[in-house]
Amino acid sequence: MAKKNRIFISFAAEDAKYRTMLVGQAKLEHSPFEFVDMSVKEPWEEKWKTQCRTKIKGCDGVIALLSKKTMQADGARWEMNCANEEKIPMIGVHTDKDAKGEIPPELKGKKVIEWTWAGIAAFIDSLP
Repeated sequence: MAKKNRIFISFAAEDAKYRTMLVGQAKLEHSPFEFVDMSVKEPWEEKWKTQCRTKIKGCDGVIALLSKKTMQADGARWEMNCANEEKIPMIGVHTDKDAKGEIPPELKGKKVIEWTWAGIAAFIDSLP
């Protein structure tokens, strides 16, 4: 069986439905990856940040789901910044090709794509 990559999904809380869709794709039998979900379920405090950083460090890559809510999503932007600090490969994926939000500065120099299975799979396949 092929190696399953551990992928951290960063998203604005309001965009949880897109995370659910992506996780659903990961459950398909032919999917080459698995996800670590570190949704903000606890108050935003240092303990959460420490646990989140540990999860991100243990992943092969980060998918940052981008919407019009992302720029105001402190937690998602902190996760992206953390991925940069830990040098974890990251890609931005627009959740809606017709209503794209502003790309946060945490994704500067990173590839940003529209949501396509081929685009997401190419990112995951490129991971060591």
